Amino acid sequence: MHVLRSLAIILSVFSVHATVYFQEQFLDGDAWNTRWLNSKHKTDYGEWKLTAGSFYGDAEKDKGLQTSQDARFYAVSARFEPFSNEGKTLVVQFTVKHEQKIDCGGGYVKVFPSTLDQAEMHGDSQYYIMFGPDICGYSTKKVHVIFNYKGKNHLIKKEIKCKDDELTHLYTLILNPDQTYEVKIDNEKVESGTLEEDWDFLPSKKISDPEAKKPEDWDDRPKIDDADDTKPEDWDVAENIPDPDAKKPSDWEEDMDGEWEPPMIPNPEYKGEWKPRQIDNPNYKGVWVHPEIDNPEYTADSTIYKFDDIGILGLDLWQVKSGTIFDNFLITDDVKAAEQFGAETWGVTKVKMAGDKDNLENAFHRYTGIYKEN
Repeated sequence: MHVLRSLAIILSVFSVHATVYFQEQFLDGDAWNTRWLNSKHKTDYGEWKLTAGSFYGDAEKDKGLQTSQDARFYAVSARFEPFSNEGKTLVVQFTVKHEQKIDCGGGYVKVFPSTLDQAEMHGDSQYYIMFGPDICGYSTKKVHVIFNYKGKNHLIKKEIKCKDDELTHLYTLILNPDQTYEVKIDNEKVESGTLEEDWDFLPSKKISDPEAKKPEDWDDRPKIDDADDTKPEDWDVAENIPDPDAKKPSDWEEDMDGEWEPPMIPNPEYKGEWKPRQIDNPNYKGVWVHPEIDNPEYTADSTIYKFDDIGILGLDLWQVKSGTIFDNFLITDDVKAAEQFGAETWGVTKVKMAGDKDNLENAFHRYTGIYKEN
């Protein structure tokens, strides 16, 4: 198995305490076809090709799986030795490069149980985790973090913005046994929190007491009318008055046009509706807060983070404009190992890749006189 063959290399670099469950860098050419299986659920899935793309930092190390046909669904997956993350940290990491200047399409991965029929994998296949960027137009540019809990997919309640440029970016999800999580992009933390607070896995711990009602004498008005305030005698004047500067036209004929009346203009003395001044309410008790009670439907669950049969990593997505490259997949139980792996793969080639992109665009300008849009 590819993972086992790579394990010795990985452990020689990473911490001796790290367990690498899955790792894929596509460094052995077309042999990736023996490890990754295309779904046959649909007959018109898009084709994958192995390439570093039109610009790169290293022609070999930057090779990954690229979507190659526009307006297609894609479905491919790789199997590894099943494991449970019970009592352990789970790290899922990979790189995504939207070199086609993506307009609408997914860039995420799915983690499946080992029971998945890979040949029949499709969009409704039940998964454990869905993680990664999703872009569609200007309104959707986010990182999905979706967990399956008791057969239902739960989306994160926070909005995590993804990268939308044409360079390669490193996405990392860390799931801890204390039910905390962290999302990193390019080895930098962009979000973190707890599973219970940031997803709706469980009912609320507290609910409003259905027996409690606001007392009838509860006064929640901070200000009241001053009973001693009276309206000035000269307050009531007309809102509009005849224009004193208006003159009857010289050709006005009352027999024909009727009695002439000057046009109306706003009255500068008009003050609007009179209202008594406001004073502090001596009986103000503040805003009434509905008392809460323990929710009888709530039961704590310390195993939300746990998945018992992790065994397949898949790419199951739709793209309008193809060209996205996926690479440097890693599933491990060690955060430091993932950081180091990211630094020694994406981290080594990212600067050269950006320079190669600039050189490519400069060459395009020299030959065409046109600058490509960023």
